[in-house]
Amino acid sequence: MAISHTILCLNSGSSSLKFALFSISQSAEQRLASGAVDNIGENARLWLRSGDRVLVDRQEKLTDAHQCIGAILTAVDHSGLPHAAAAGHRIVHGGPRYTAPQKINPQLLLELERLVPLAPLHLPVQIEIIHAIAAHYPELPQVACFDTSFHAPMPEVARRLPLPRNLWDAGVRHYGFHGLSYEFIVQALGRDAQGRMIIAHLGNGASMAAVRNGQPVETSMGLTPAGGFMMSTRSGDLDPGILLYLLRAGYSSEQIETMINHRSGLLGVSNSSSDMKTLLENRATDPLADEAIRMFCHGVRKFIGAYAAVLGGLDTLVFTGGIGEHAAPVREEICQGLEFLGIQIDRKQNAKNAPVISTPASRCSVRVIPTDEDLMIARHTAKKFFDL
Repeated sequence: MAISHTILCLNSGSSSLKFALFSISQSAEQRLASGAVDNIGENARLWLRSGDRVLVDRQEKLTDAHQCIGAILTAVDHSGLPHAAAAGHRIVHGGPRYTAPQKINPQLLLELERLVPLAPLHLPVQIEIIHAIAAHYPELPQVACFDTSFHAPMPEVARRLPLPRNLWDAGVRHYGFHGLSYEFIVQALGRDAQGRMIIAHLGNGASMAAVRNGQPVETSMGLTPAGGFMMSTRSGDLDPGILLYLLRAGYSSEQIETMINHRSGLLGVSNSSSDMKTLLENRATDPLADEAIRMFCHGVRKFIGAYAAVLGGLDTLVFTGGIGEHAAPVREEICQGLEFLGIQIDRKQNAKNAPVISTPASRCSVRVIPTDEDLMIARHTAKKFFDL
């Protein structure tokens, strides 16, 4: 009988901490439970589910990583779930050095502290969560799974920025993110990942990757997760002159950072919501909501066209992420005008969020694939410690 190992996976955001428990062996993978701490603060919500069973769902005062981790571990223990043999973390940035998952040790933690300027919105919290796990279970092995790793094999012509060469040596380059999601999609497709493929990860954070025969050749996010096309609250790419203009107009760097990451994108254009579902519900009566959706679809469509040029054509287009998996009108609108790439959408299949939403006559296969970053974390962690 194959030996199974229980892996705790942790994926932190700006105001939430998602977690999952997996059982991994040589022959099987099983999600035992999923949960999150939402709205971290005075009235945080902690929930834990196993399949259709709700094990925990309550409000708590959880204001920092140590409190959140303590509450999560207590909830898992009291729910009768198995104890974790290792913990895996999604770490947003690995910098120029870390291009594969790493066992967490004091040296790695020092390196992550040095990388904070590259991801100041994400890394400090993720480092704090690592420390919190170590404080509760000092002997529990931990693995860092970097969101930038998938893109590391991109050719230098795609990774290098058109800046003085000394900045490359300082780590200023095109990194790309959502790597765990892209890696999952490539593995899920197996042999079907061969050829020329574009993967559009469309969620609150949104990005795109051009992939040839399973290997990345281009991606939309750059030095930070703020780059690329517009997102829920992030601006995406901007003329750098805009930032200089704002600085000269009296904006501080902190004000500009807040605007670019938290007040732009769908929220900034619609002036009402960062949630695509809400905007779709309101677009018929709210012209600003309609404009935000049209701008989003235009930006995604533009990147698809550019990446098809990089690939020399397109065999497969994959939609994933919350918007990509569930927003049929957005997928259809994005694909309008892409007929020159051989894309024909089956509206009935698209409305059902079917696995394949292109027509049989479509030269390009258009797919909807739910991503699973947690499972990728579990796989990497199990392989690092248990050689699975």
